[in-house]
Amino acid sequence: MDIKKDVQKQFGKSADSYVSSPIHKKGNDLLKLLEMATMTGEEELLDVATGGGHTANAFASTVKKVTAMDLTPEMLKAAERFILGNGHQNVVFKLGDAENMPFSDWSFDIVTCRIAPHHFPAVDTFVKEVHRVLKPSGQFLLDDNVVPEEDDYDVFYNTIEKQRDYSHFRAWKKSEWLKMLEMNGFEISEMHRFDKSFQFESWCNRMNLPEREKDKLTEYILKAPQKVKEKFKVSIVDDHVNSFQGEAVIFKAVKR
Repeated sequence: MDIKKDVQKQFGKSADSYVSSPIHKKGNDLLKLLEMATMTGEEELLDVATGGGHTANAFASTVKKVTAMDLTPEMLKAAERFILGNGHQNVVFKLGDAENMPFSDWSFDIVTCRIAPHHFPAVDTFVKEVHRVLKPSGQFLLDDNVVPEEDDYDVFYNTIEKQRDYSHFRAWKKSEWLKMLEMNGFEISEMHRFDKSFQFESWCNRMNLPEREKDKLTEYILKAPQKVKEKFKVSIVDDHVNSFQGEAVIFKAVKR
């Protein structure tokens, strides 16, 4: 099945759970994104793959206009209910593909994308599209889960993400993001790395994972090498996975 249809199917049925998800709704990274952005209040901002609308909602009171874009109609509707429910009148909602955006060149002062690029099958094309729609010297604020540089850790994290969510494509290494951004016309002006804790049950339930699949995922994690379990701080209680720790980064990149 086409990965983009997978994304639409997964997020279509999980839309409301993403709006209410604590890791998306209350993450400290939202505050960090606001802190890292340079704003006068006159900016036009595009939030790519807006999901539950949390980033668009956070920026709505600090910029002139926000365009919230998502590939999945149900997700966009959920984001619209959430954002309009918070009283913001300067947000417009647009159905669109991150790798083929329905906007003309030089349309936005700021582009944000939070906890989404690991679903994009052609992430290099996405970065090129961000560069295209940004005005000269525009800011790209990218926030996503990443994997450690060591291949064993990379394989483990991407495997569990894919088992839990078939619309997951790949979480990239920090070095891969740096290269993609710099090779596509951006200067990295700031980077912030942070740990990210995942509660296993809620992490699985957000994707409506059947018990059988949850058991297979638990077995895979329990059988992982000890160094992998230590790296990801896997917490195991009575042969059940309680939690684990990943990592994420925020890049502030400026269009050259």
